[in-house]
Amino acid sequence: MSRFLTRIVLYVTTDEVDRLVEAWRRERPELDVSPMEVLSRVTRLARHLDRARRSAFAALGLEPWEFDVLAALRRSGAPYELSPGTLLAQTMVTSGTMTARVDKLTARGLVTRRRDDQDRRAVKVALTDAGRAAVDAALDGLLAHERTILANVTPEDQAMLATLLRAVVIPFDDTAG
Repeated sequence: MSRFLTRIVLYVTTDEVDRLVEAWRRERPELDVSPMEVLSRVTRLARHLDRARRSAFAALGLEPWEFDVLAALRRSGAPYELSPGTLLAQTMVTSGTMTARVDKLTARGLVTRRRDDQDRRAVKVALTDAGRAAVDAALDGLLAHERTILANVTPEDQAMLATLLRAVVIPFDDTAG
């Protein structure tokens, strides 16, 4: 579909958010409900993305949290290992939650724990070959689902959307660290 036709379709098609915004404007005309036009769609999209993630990972016997931990290790580059503290920061969970997650992934043979060579008191969590294969396959499946979700959005519009969403997310990321 051409960019022009895509824009026409976007402007003449209504969705559930259009209907709820219209209802609020009718019922509460004194309120500016325009933020709902963006953020309600983001919320609905997040639900669809969560389903896509779960589907992609379930096909490989992974839970989304398992992918998150394995992906953090995989992105770190060879030798694919991180401290538990770094994993905490990248996955935004508590220390107790991370300990339980690493225990479960270790039991499945997807990660190992070892003492840090530089500081024997510290521990490193490392991706095993099985863990690397699992996260690579899961990423392939996830990207296939995500490409399907974005199929009706041109590459140019995807880039613009990414830029706009980054502007919304950055204040949260800046305060989270």
